[in-house]
Formats: sequence, structure tokens, C-alpha cells
Amino acid sequence: MITVLGMGTGAPPPVVTDATLVAGARRHLAAAALPEGAERVTLGPLAPALDAIEAHLRAQAPGGAGGAPRRVVFLASGDPGFFGIVRALAERFGSGALDVRPSVPAVAVAFARAGLPWDDAAVVSAHGRGLRTAVNVCRANPKTAVLTGPGAGPAELGAALAAAGARRTLLVTTALGAGARERLTRMTPAEAAEAAWPPAETGHVVLCLDETRALAPAQRTLAGPRTAAGPGWALPETAFAHRDSMVTKSEVRALVLARLGPRWGELVWDVGTGSGSVAVECARLGAAAVAVDRDPLAVERCLANAAAHGVDVQAVTGAAPGALERLPDPDAAFVGGGGSDLTAVVAACARRARRAVVVTLAAVDRVPRVRAALAEAGLAAEGVQLSAARLTPLPGGVTRLAAANPVFVLWGTRPPEGAPQ
Repeated sequence: MITVLGMGTGAPPPVVTDATLVAGARRHLAAAALPEGAERVTLGPLAPALDAIEAHLRAQAPGGAGGAPRRVVFLASGDPGFFGIVRALAERFGSGALDVRPSVPAVAVAFARAGLPWDDAAVVSAHGRGLRTAVNVCRANPKTAVLTGPGAGPAELGAALAAAGARRTLLVTTALGAGARERLTRMTPAEAAEAAWPPAETGHVVLCLDETRALAPAQRTLAGPRTAAGPGWALPETAFAHRDSMVTKSEVRALVLARLGPRWGELVWDVGTGSGSVAVECARLGAAAVAVDRDPLAVERCLANAAAHGVDVQAVTGAAPGALERLPDPDAAFVGGGGSDLTAVVAACARRARRAVVVTLAAVDRVPRVRAALAEAGLAAEGVQLSAARLTPLPGGVTRLAAANPVFVLWGTRPPEGAPQ
């Protein structure tokens, strides 16, 4: 049996009396009262620690060295089943071999210190992971808790959010559960980027808030952030303010969204946004969205549509491809409309998109050049021509088909690393 003890966040240091092996981070081993004869495994890379535990337990198994029963205790932070060690232990030894005794999760304590509920919050871990996903979740969601780590702490998170122009307030908790050393600091992302922070092992949970929407107005029945997508997507054009029908039609938008695949933790560009319908729909599906247009009125219209649908969209006024240079690389990019610079815009997006680029256009003459731009950037180029006819009532209670203009939808996807070309 492996006993997993949660520590910190206000719980008293544990007293371990009968363990034959105790594993944990250096700070956890130093804080706990341990039996003198117990073997100690200090965490660095996880694999050697798991190997040591397995060897220790095997020594008492049939055919092993025998001797007194072996008991392993693993010391962890807070709730070790929440972004913690329980997953790795269960995968290696089976969940039936674990006796998990959690303490209060650090995220719960952080929100308690802030006086906020957290059943509607997104929680993302940057501990031992890249910061990019956490930044995009913070940009897309009004209430996010970020579990930080070395190289992905409050300063790095603040710098990334400030560079993205995200209007957020950061509540940075330090040394949760450590009594007089505990701190809760409220600041802007730019201030967090410039501040000096204690070492990561003291424990930072950063709450990233849009304070105008940090308190959900209704009682919740399902935990987690509420996406704005509701029961449907590819909304009708009437769901968006637009100029002279300059809005991606719902039938086309459905395929565009399917090929973009927007999701939580990702960034999507909508270049030549017009009404912002694609950017808004991507944000409704959980992605961070940036809309770009050379027309200031289009940018205003996009922001108004985002506000009407209760989502965050960052809007940039400027002509692509130049306006794209200062933006973070997207996971996926959509290019709508036309113009003489279309091929250059598609090429710029294709060079930087991590996963996919989708383009809509009406002129058949431009199809070969767009396909070539996608292919030259290493994307697998595909496409279709969409023709839709909507049911339209006529006098006398009869119905006709009203044909919409045909549209080409082209897309390029980046092959996974190691995939055959």
C-alpha cells in the first residue's frame, strides 16, 4: 500500500510513524516528522522516484527478500489528485494500491482568500508545462486559476498577458497556508511582470480575473467555465451586426469552424474580420481570438458583436500582413475576403500557424495562388467549393430555393511532427 498525504494550505505538518520509505519534495520531507530508519527519496525527475518505490515494495513480495512489511508514504501538496502525483502513481501501481488523504486544494484556498466562488472557474496548470495554454485560457475566460512553476511564474504570466493586451487583474497568492508568510497581491499583468517573486517552490497560485465578470450571476449546476456556445454554433447572419451583408454566411462558417477546430487553450486569428463572426464563434467555443482588420469601423463592429455574445475578442486595427507581426503565433488562422495582398496574407499566416489555416474566397482565379501559398509553408492543402440554396417562402404558401453565391473554402493543415510528408 502507498499512502499519499496532502500537505500545506493550512494543514499541520504530518507525523509519519511507521513508513519504511518516504518520498516527496525536499520542502515536504523537511516539514514532516519522519521515522528515523525510513528510507527517503527526494523528488527530482519522477521516473527514478517511482523506480525506487517499486524496488522497495518488490522486496517484500513473494520471491523477494522478505522481512518486515513495507509501507510507502508519498508527501505531496494540497490535493494530490488534482494536477498531482496520484495519476502517475495509479498508472504505475494501480489505483487499488493507493490510500489518498488530501489536504485542501491550493486553488480552493486561493479563491477563498479572494472571497470568490470557483465552481465557474477555469483551472490550468503551467507547472512543468509550457505557459502558452495558460495564457490563452486566461485571455478567453473571465476567471482562471493558474498553477505556476519554475519558468512559468507570475512574472512570466504577467509579461505574456501584458504583451497580448489582455485586460485582466491578477491576484497572486504566495506561500498559501504558511501563516504570516502568506500573501495575496492584486496587480495588473504589467506590474506582475516587473515584480520580484519568491522562489516557485513557495507556492504561487495566480487568479486571472476580468473583475466585471468574476462573479457569475446565476447558481451553477455544472462546474467549470461556461462556454458561450450554448446549444448551437454557425449562428445565422442575423446574430451579428454587419455592413451590406459583409458577414461569413452560416453554411460557410460551419465548415470554416470545423476546419479551424477552435478549443480551450488555443489562439485563433481572424484576418480581414469584417463583422467578426468567425472570431466571435471561435471565442464562444473557448479559444482566445484575435480579429484583424484595416477598417476601424469593422473593428468596432467586431468588438460590439463580441460584447453582445458575452465573449472576449482582441481586435487589432491594421492592414495584414504587417499588422500580424507583433501578434503571438496562432494555433489556427482564418483569412476572409480578397484583395491584391491576399496571397501575401495567407503566406504569412501559413508560416506561423501551428496547426491550420482556412481561407474563403469567391474568385476562382485566386484559388491556385492560395493553394500554392499553403503548400509552400509546409501545409497539406485541400478545399471545396460550397453552393447552398436556402428554402425561401413565396406568396401562396409555397417555397422556393434561393441560391447563395458559391464560395471556395481552402484549408491547409500542418502534418504532425514525425509524420511522413
